[in-house]
Amino acid sequence: MDTVLPWQRFLNKENCAGACYQSLCTQVARCYSNCGLGVKNNSLLGIFDVIQAPDADRTVLLLVRHGATAINLENPPRLQGRSPDAPLSETGWEQAQRTAKFLAPCSVSAVYTSPLLRARQTAQVIAEPHHLEPQTEEALAECDLGQWAGKTWPEIMEQDAEYYRRFIESPDVVGYRGGENLTQVLQRTAPALERIGRRHLGQTVVVVAHNIVLRTYLSHLLGLPLKQWRAIRQDNCGVNVVHYSLRKTRLITLNAVFHLHDCEPPAATGSAPPEFRREREASPGDT
Repeated sequence: MDTVLPWQRFLNKENCAGACYQSLCTQVARCYSNCGLGVKNNSLLGIFDVIQAPDADRTVLLLVRHGATAINLENPPRLQGRSPDAPLSETGWEQAQRTAKFLAPCSVSAVYTSPLLRARQTAQVIAEPHHLEPQTEEALAECDLGQWAGKTWPEIMEQDAEYYRRFIESPDVVGYRGGENLTQVLQRTAPALERIGRRHLGQTVVVVAHNIVLRTYLSHLLGLPLKQWRAIRQDNCGVNVVHYSLRKTRLITLNAVFHLHDCEPPAATGSAPPEFRREREASPGDT
C-alpha cells in the first residue's frame, strides 16, 4: 500500500482545479522534501515538527484564512471584500476556536491580522492561548472589490457581462470593477509578509488574512501565473505553513483543514463564476 504524506491529504483535486493539480503536487512535494520531511513523518506530528522548530535564520508563517461570516454561507454567496465589514457567524466562531485549539501547542511569538472585523475576531481567538494581542497590518486587508462588493456572480454576469469576461481572462491586469486587480493585491501584501518574516527570524508567527490575499500570495510562492489563482483553494480557517528566510520563501503545507473535520461544515464557502464550475464543483468565492 502506498504511503500518503500529510500534504497529500490536503492538496487534492478538490483543492486544485484541472490541469494545475499535477503541477501543484510536484511543486509542493519538492518544497516538502526540501524541508527534510519524509515518510518517517507520515503523521500529524510531521506538520508540528515544521511549525515548532524554526532555525535562527527562518520564520515559520502560519497563514490562516478568517472564519466564515454569514455572507460566506449564503447561497449564492455575495462578494464580500471590504464591505460590509461583517462579523463571524456561529460557524465562523467554531472554526476559529478549533483552529486556536489546534495551534495552541505551538510556540507562537506574534499574531498579525487584517484590519477587517472577521479577521480580527479570528486572530483574537487564536492569540488567546498564547497570551498575545493581535497586531493589525493594514496591507493584509482583503482585495478592494469596488462596485462588485455585495453582488453575486450571476448578478455581475448579467449587469456587467463584457467587463466580467475581461476580468476572468486577465484578473492580474483587469481588476474588480472600480477596485483592485491581483497584481495590485500582491504588490501590497507580499512586502508586508516579508517584513513580518524578517522581523521574526527564529520564531513562529500567525497571520490571519483573506481568500483573495492568500490565494494570490500562495500562487506567487508556487510560481503560478496570477491568472491561475483560482487553482488555489482557501477554506475558512484553513492553515498554510510557509517557511520564510532571507534566501528563499517556501510553501510547506497548503490549506490544511483536518482540525475542522469534526466541525459542522458551512452550507457553502462561496462559489466560483460558472466557467470554473466545470473544473471544480465547489470553490471558495471572493469573500
